Amino acid sequence: MDLSIGLPTSVPGVDGSTLLEFARRADRAGFAGLGVIDRLVYDNYEALVTLAAAAAVTERIRLTSTVLLASYRGSAAVLAKQLATIDRICGGRLAVGLAAGDREDDFVAAGARFSERGRRLDAVVDELRAVWAGDEVGPAPVSGGPPLLFGGHSDAAMRRAARHGTGWIAGGSSGTAYRQLVARVRRAWAAQGRSGRPRIVSLSYVSLGADASARAGEYLRRYYSYLGQKAEMAVSKVATTPDRLRAVVAEYAEAGCDELVLFPCTSDPEQVDLVAKEVLS
Repeated sequence: MDLSIGLPTSVPGVDGSTLLEFARRADRAGFAGLGVIDRLVYDNYEALVTLAAAAAVTERIRLTSTVLLASYRGSAAVLAKQLATIDRICGGRLAVGLAAGDREDDFVAAGARFSERGRRLDAVVDELRAVWAGDEVGPAPVSGGPPLLFGGHSDAAMRRAARHGTGWIAGGSSGTAYRQLVARVRRAWAAQGRSGRPRIVSLSYVSLGADASARAGEYLRRYYSYLGQKAEMAVSKVATTPDRLRAVVAEYAEAGCDELVLFPCTSDPEQVDLVAKEVLS
């Protein structure tokens, strides 16, 4: 299983130089990928701009949107050009995770229809591929375009992943529930007549070092405040000790995960080294 790490773009107080140092350390440490989340109505760094910045300061690591909410973005042609540009800057290291989204306020702020987000995402995917296959809107991405992963737990989301993608990506969940989700994705893949197996990716939260639990709780309760009491579920699943982190990694590997993206609950770049010491050594 590949082990990746997320950029702390939504952790309160993070500054630009810290994000870049975080990306450099992740590249040097040997993580397979660097993830970034996408939100609009929140105090976080914009996902595509952040990926472009990370591309400029890294050399090896894969760069992945985990996930990009393409349905509220206005022009698919513009999005295709932005993604192709990042892909060219990083030399073909880009992977694009996409999902319909579940926060209506993001869509309201963008002037997009929340009720049409699934249909809009399908249309965006078709147009992305059409733009990348043509020669009118350049630059062309490396190798025909970055791989597409699709997120979401609904049947429609899993059919979308099986129909259009190279795989499926999930938010953090328990090992048992995750195994059930993996089974559903693989059934959807087979139902679409796809050969081979989908690439299975997941996110999980980590917070190591001094005051790890307190930092994780403060961050996640704020980030998931719209869920009310359900935010406590996210807090309860954070790996806050080395033993728990290694156990989480083993659980996901056993459940069929191909890549686990460990998202930190603090912006301190030292977190990269603490996590790497436990899972990459």
